[in-house]
Amino acid sequence: MSQNPPSLRPDLAPRLILDSPRREGQPTIGMVSLGCPKALVDSERILTRLRAEGYAISPDYAGADAVIVNTCGFLDSAKAESLDAIGEALRENGRVIVTGCLGAEPEYITGAHPKVMAVTGPHQYEQVLDAVHQAVPPAPDPFIDLLPASGVTLTPRHYSYLKISEGCNHKCKFCIIPDMRGRLVSRPAHAVLREAEKLVEAGVRELLVISQDTSAYGVDRKHDLSPWKGGEVRAHVTDLARELGRLGAWVRLHYVYPYPHVRDLIPLMAEGLVLPYLDIPFQHAHPDVLRRMARPAAAARTLDEIAAWRAACPDITLRSTFIVGYPGETEAEFQTLLDWLDEAQLDRVGCFQYENVAGARSNLLPDHVPAEVKQDRWDRFMEKAQAISAAKLEAKVGRVMPVIVDSVDEEGATCRTMADAPEIDGNLFIDEGFEALKPGDIVNVTVEEASEYDLWGSLN
Repeated sequence: MSQNPPSLRPDLAPRLILDSPRREGQPTIGMVSLGCPKALVDSERILTRLRAEGYAISPDYAGADAVIVNTCGFLDSAKAESLDAIGEALRENGRVIVTGCLGAEPEYITGAHPKVMAVTGPHQYEQVLDAVHQAVPPAPDPFIDLLPASGVTLTPRHYSYLKISEGCNHKCKFCIIPDMRGRLVSRPAHAVLREAEKLVEAGVRELLVISQDTSAYGVDRKHDLSPWKGGEVRAHVTDLARELGRLGAWVRLHYVYPYPHVRDLIPLMAEGLVLPYLDIPFQHAHPDVLRRMARPAAAARTLDEIAAWRAACPDITLRSTFIVGYPGETEAEFQTLLDWLDEAQLDRVGCFQYENVAGARSNLLPDHVPAEVKQDRWDRFMEKAQAISAAKLEAKVGRVMPVIVDSVDEEGATCRTMADAPEIDGNLFIDEGFEALKPGDIVNVTVEEASEYDLWGSLN
């Protein structure tokens, strides 16, 4: 068991879990998946297609005939991490196919690693498959290589990411995601629900709804209707969440922008259809900084919305991410952010120090903040966020709450409450009487101890 570190990056997906037995002579593909959960879903889709074509999936370089590296290009540090991963795959295996967000800049990749076999952009599944076919021809056995009902998953069996749309219509100056992944394209509501239903039937106990902008779901489709269960369902986040909540699994919403219609989701949380959890990327609180970011400058109204959400659903958990040291950020503007955080009392908080990203419009803004000032502000921000988190978790001591079990070892069980998303939030640890538990169990626990980020408890 391990405790949640205070500087945990909020943009990372869980570790890959690969378990694919190989028959003799079967071609095998390895996968390295970097970046956010949305990229992890892309990796799952690629591997599901490859598995259906007769490929085995290798958890290491040595056992693979070729390796796919699904890259991240969100920040310069993520780009460097992607280049390092490509280099490692080349050293360890030598036959490497690159895809993902950084694949939108093929010259950047081939300039550093000219020996890669192919480079494709994000969600270009057919091109990835073509590259694999050329590097390692398929050799399927129709009597053995059957596509699993729920496809190949790279997460534990009891939870799964559910991508409802691709792309984004926002034009934030610090972000190049729309350039890499395009404008918003929402999946039909019935397609999302059918996938979710199959996941639940396969044993998934928690659905993590993801996209670039979850609350904009269906805007591009003009919220059209799809046939579902003898009726119709609208391509709208509220309608989708309601139907997902009827499938019997925990439903957790990520990347929800605070549009006014988000308040319609809160009654679903109060009713227990959807987990009382909102992941909202506020990014900053000072209106001038938000304006320079090209984001809605509505911090005061956001506080009003937060108060209304908590009035309607007192147990709601709010998580967010912020950027400190954005170009032009003054000490007074940063202090406004700290004061806002004091008032907002968010439950879970992640923070980035601003970085230039090639192609981002924010690079051209004046008055870039020195690195030492960014570090100081990050330290002060995280100190305040940690104190808020510690107080909120201490208030849970003595309460009985349901938790989902993620893993069990000889030391105990690592679980999560409804307030905790996998990998990016905290854990609840059970040190005694845990032997009969298994991953995916949902049990009631009495909270006995709290730290800044994690809880400890006993079975009720």
